[in-house]
Parts: sequence; C-alpha cells; structure tokens
Amino acid sequence: MNAVTTKTLGRFGENIRRFIKLEASAGLVLMAATLLAMMVKNSPLSEAYQSLLLLEGEIRVGSLGIEKPLLLWVNDLWMAVFFFLVGMEIKREWIEGHLSDRSQIALPAFAALGGIVVPAAIYSVLNWGDPVAMQGWAVPTATDIAFALGVLALLGSRIPVSLKVFLMTLAVLDDLAAIVLIAVFYTTQLSLISLSLAGIAIAALVVLNRLGVTRIAAFILVGIALWVFVLKSGVHATLAGVALAMAIPAKGKGPGDKPPLRQLIHALHPWVAFAVLPTFAFFNAGIDFGELRWDRLIGSVPLGIACGLFFGKQIGVFAFSWLTIKLGFAKLPAGSSWLQLYGIAILCGIGFTMSLFIGSLAFAEGGAGYARADRFAIVASSLLAGVAGYLLLRFGHAEGPRQK
Repeated sequence: MNAVTTKTLGRFGENIRRFIKLEASAGLVLMAATLLAMMVKNSPLSEAYQSLLLLEGEIRVGSLGIEKPLLLWVNDLWMAVFFFLVGMEIKREWIEGHLSDRSQIALPAFAALGGIVVPAAIYSVLNWGDPVAMQGWAVPTATDIAFALGVLALLGSRIPVSLKVFLMTLAVLDDLAAIVLIAVFYTTQLSLISLSLAGIAIAALVVLNRLGVTRIAAFILVGIALWVFVLKSGVHATLAGVALAMAIPAKGKGPGDKPPLRQLIHALHPWVAFAVLPTFAFFNAGIDFGELRWDRLIGSVPLGIACGLFFGKQIGVFAFSWLTIKLGFAKLPAGSSWLQLYGIAILCGIGFTMSLFIGSLAFAEGGAGYARADRFAIVASSLLAGVAGYLLLRFGHAEGPRQK
C-alpha cells in the first residue's frame, strides 16, 4: 500500500469502515425487500399489493394541495430524502473525504465514465429508431452501492480495503452523474412560476449558509418549500434534495461544534439504508411473472438494459480503468490484482435502485409493457452481475501480476 493511500485510509478509515458496514447490511435488506415484493405480487395478495400502490394520499394547506398515489409519494418524496443524503455524502467526500485527495480520483472517475458511456451505447444501438424506447438509454448506466457492498460483505477480508474504497468512490461519482442525467434529460414541461419560486428558495438556502446559520430546522423548512416548488415546476422533485444538501453547512459555529452536515448524514444514513431504499424496492420491484411474455422479454428495451448492465458496465469500467492505469494516470488499487478489479467491474452491473428509479422516469408514460419488461431486466441482470461478481472474487485465482 503506497504512502498516499495509507495516509488517506488512516485519516478517513473509520468513516470508510462505518459506511461499508452500513451499506453492506442495507444491501442485504434491499435484497429481502425485493424478494418480498415479487413474492407478494405473485401471490393471492397481489390485488391488495396493487391497491396499496394506487392508494391516494393528499397534503393540503389552504388552496395549495398535492395529491398522488402512494407509489408516486414514495418515488417523489421518499427518494428526495435519498438524494438529499447522496448530495450530502458527495459534498462531504469532496470537502474532507477520499474525493478531496485529487490524486485518488482519476481511476474511479474514468471507470465511472466508462460505466456510463459503454452501457448507454449498447442500449442505444439496440433501440435506435424507436423514440419511446430511447427514453431509457440512461437506465443501464447506474450502480447500486448498497447491493454491491452487500455482495462484498459476503467475501469478508478476501477483498482489500483499497478496492472497496475504489467501488465507493466510483459509486459516488456514478450517483453524481445520475443526478445530472435526471436534471437534463428527464425534465417535463416547465412551469416558469414554480421554477422562479424554486430559485427564490435556493437563494434563501444560500443566504442561510452565508450568514453562518447552523440550525438544521431552518434549512429543512426552506427545503420542504423547495421540494414543493420543484415538484410543481416540471423538474423532478428529487433534485430538490440535492440542492438542499449543497446548502447544509459543513462547519459548526465553534471549534467544538459538530457540523450540521455530519449530524444529518449520521442521523439520516440508517433511515435511508433500512427504511427509504427498502420501501422504494418493495413498491417498485413487484413484478407479475404471469404478465411477462417471451416476446417482451427479448424485446429491444429489456435486452438493451440487460446487456448494458451486465456486459456494458463490466466492459466500460474495466476497459477505462485498464487504459487509465496503462497511460500512467493512476495505479492499480493497493494490494489488489487485475482479476479482482475485473470482479469489481462486474459488480458495477448491479444497477437496481437507481436503474429502477430512472426507468420509472423514462417509461412512466411510455409504450405499453415497457415498465414491466424494463423492471424485470433490471432485477435479473443485477442479480446475474451480483452472482457472477461474487463467484469470480470468491473462487477466482486472485494472485498474479500486480501493479507495483
């Protein structure tokens, strides 16, 4: 392990170990929630499950009201909390975590780029010419960090910490890319009035930050208003969580005060890991196998997603990593082998949570059958990537030429 890596892991080792342990456990809970959703959907409780998804809920203050089925409350509000945490994690890692060491960013950054470009290209080649199907080009570009770390947890000490840090950093950058993709490509008809009000709310958050306000409640109240305005604007409401995260102060008022950013991450992480994401999985992974016809499963949309996630991700992540190392911009993670790096690349094909979310945006109003077929392709290819990655890392011959 080189001096830079040793220093980085020594400085942030406790945060890294806590993050890995929590995310790995969350991955196992996610798997359980997914299996439960599919079991319920294909049982006598299927009708009750569907009624639960469509159960209407309303929040009203005077003449202003928001009414949605429970499924959309989960996808719009619950996932905004998830993106709030993601945004804060990105901010913290950029300021004081492993993203703050610019020398360590090159490898996961180029790997993340490859894991976006290649799957998107594979999907686009298979769906070119169909404008509705092409809405899903970003579905296979995602990586589910909780699921991937859940698989690594099963391997214990066989995987060096440097590779886990590599996967974590890649996934953080992957989430950042997903935020940009959602903002740019999955925005519907815009309301200038709501956008203006959202802009005022963001300006208020910036003012609170600049004035040195550290009361979390003040930011949350403005953040709630921001979520409503963004929801009504045509931009996806989850992005309000990211905007709010960027405004949370990273420093306390005094030397001994715990920064609000750390307080919120510490408080929210378990809730997101063990409540928000499993709830999202339960509401979105209920696939009725009786409705899946063979002609739909081999259609261009599910085929593009499956090939993009399973083949595109591993090819893109590993090829871009190999090129980055061979060109001298980075080194192989300390204590790891090329085979282990390839195993990690395969695990990046576990798209699941973010892929399901982007799929819900892409095909919410798409052609008939796309939603069911794309969800099945996401779950099946993520499962295949998880099993293949585990088997390679568990039984593959990890010894061999390593980067010095």
